[in-house]
Amino acid sequence: MTGRGNPSDLTSIELDHYDPHPPAKVWRAVTTPHLMGQWMMEPVGFEPVAGNIFEMKTQPMPGQDFSGAIRGEVLEAIAPQRLRLTWDDANAGGHRLDHHLGVRPEGHGTRILFTHSGFDPDDATAQRTRGIMGTGWSSMLDNLERVVAAE
Repeated sequence: MTGRGNPSDLTSIELDHYDPHPPAKVWRAVTTPHLMGQWMMEPVGFEPVAGNIFEMKTQPMPGQDFSGAIRGEVLEAIAPQRLRLTWDDANAGGHRLDHHLGVRPEGHGTRILFTHSGFDPDDATAQRTRGIMGTGWSSMLDNLERVVAAE
């Protein structure tokens, strides 16, 4: 896994990950709720259809002003190439973050290009969140590879 893009860009997290499985198998793991729950968070009401509203729950982080309740929306879903979501803290009415997952065939596997953007470069809480999430997303993409392999 490698980071890419401008390291001084404080508005986003960008990761480049190779998975040795075909794109259709990766797509299934990133769009099937119970599989999503094995590598990320299990959404409630999720369908990979533009306009779909869904919810997720995770550990609250009071120091980051994060309740752990997430409200999301699918902005774009083009199987098996691109999934774009936006989400925010459902209880805070805060700043929405954009999550883009690009999937493309590469050799016998799949190249996953991941971007999570919308972090305010002038907000200390947003920058702490960006740092925490950057480490977390790296781990989750590793977990995604394990879920894909097990399917």
